[in-house]
Amino acid sequence: MSNKKYIIGNWKNHPDSLAEAEGILDSISEYLDSRRNFIHSLVVCPPFVFLEEIDKIFQSSSLGKKAQLGAQDIALSDSGAWTGEVSGHMLKRLGVRYVIVGHSERRWKLGETDDVVNKKIKTALANEFAPIVCVGERERYESYKDFLKQQLADTFAGLSDNEKGKCLVAYEPVWAISSNPGAKADTPESALESIAIIKEALGNVPVLYGGSVNSSNVESFISQDQIAGVLVGGASVNKEEFVKILSLV
Repeated sequence: MSNKKYIIGNWKNHPDSLAEAEGILDSISEYLDSRRNFIHSLVVCPPFVFLEEIDKIFQSSSLGKKAQLGAQDIALSDSGAWTGEVSGHMLKRLGVRYVIVGHSERRWKLGETDDVVNKKIKTALANEFAPIVCVGERERYESYKDFLKQQLADTFAGLSDNEKGKCLVAYEPVWAISSNPGAKADTPESALESIAIIKEALGNVPVLYGGSVNSSNVESFISQDQIAGVLVGGASVNKEEFVKILSLV
């Protein structure tokens, strides 16, 4: 594939140990060392507890020249007392370059509102991170396009065109997330309809697809000119599967 795309691995709360995390990175590094023409932007987003050690691996190996480090979330603000949160200042010291904001699991399972996501985007931008802003409807009902338009308006409220342009947007229809029972990926044709709405609302921002991405369907999404990459969830911690995904882009 000649066009540069974003391949973002969201490890969620996996794996269970640093040794397993290192095993995933070893497989990725071995594959990338064997493929000289890999032009895509690879971002690895591990759990907070592994960020420091993975940053050290990136700094001391060739992997650091081929992949960048992302975090799965960020605190609402860098000031104030926020028990259990991790500030942008902390993440910056750990070599983080990207931050996932508003993932559907945080929106729908943990109750994050559009306003909370909006504040987190602003905090991420203040720390010079590239926010990976997740949006998408919970169910595919008749008026889902209206829902998506309102979600975009509220999530990006108060942001300038320049600030919006520093974001990546990941369209992840919640019903397609692999952790949900019976979930299956959206079709490229359907996803493109939603991506058109996103671009109409935000301008020419890079829009990725997320939702049950795996080696069986990644080519069908990433071959679309309007899809700037993929946000890979569960498949990104299966080292054989993730390397296969990388081999197909």
